Amino acid sequence: MKKIIETTQIQKTYRMGMEEIQALKSVSITINKGEYVAFMGPSGSGKSTLMNIIGCLDTPTSGSYILADKDVSDMSENELAEIRNKEIGFVFQTFNLLPRATCLENVALPLIYAGLNKADRSEKAFKALQSVGLDDRVNHRPNELSGGQRQRVAIARALVNDPSIILADEPTGNLDSKTSYGIMELFDELHQKGNTIIMVTHEDDIAHYAHRIVRLRDGLVESDYINPNPIRGHQPIVAE
Repeated sequence: MKKIIETTQIQKTYRMGMEEIQALKSVSITINKGEYVAFMGPSGSGKSTLMNIIGCLDTPTSGSYILADKDVSDMSENELAEIRNKEIGFVFQTFNLLPRATCLENVALPLIYAGLNKADRSEKAFKALQSVGLDDRVNHRPNELSGGQRQRVAIARALVNDPSIILADEPTGNLDSKTSYGIMELFDELHQKGNTIIMVTHEDDIAHYAHRIVRLRDGLVESDYINPNPIRGHQPIVAE
């Protein structure tokens, strides 16, 4: 399988006043194209820092990070922004939708940065909304949607640029159980279509949708294993 992500001994240190905090101590991880991976760990384990570095929202203090055959460890802010827009689709816990924009406008937003004209943006955004079952909500605004529908709009926005990787940060954190199952079923469908999905979650039941689970603790990888029985479709979620 083709490697899409490779980190080698990445460290991340933050300075807070006189104190240095080592969020990541030495993390080496390889993720192949088409994998479905969950990062887990308690608060302060480093999982969000690792996600931010993989998503090119932050850079490591030391070590190397190869994304889709490009070394992004020392890229400038502009270079990182460009690679983020081309290679990565983000899904956040809080949806991060523009309240006054329609669903179609929210989904089309990354395409503005990609330089597409309005007609092409609208066409691609509509297809992305169609893929998450919201083609009948294109002109609705976020406050006219349920939480699950808002997260589907966010997923459509993540998909619209045909990214190499979908990064989902606590994607069900603001949703009730029933809605969470629907969103996780959608991620399962996206994975079956060949998308590479990396998800950060602190919930065991949600992590068990992934095919591989990486647990972090104190800035290090504590365990990294293949999930023998990933949850599928409407299977009931059973916590460990």
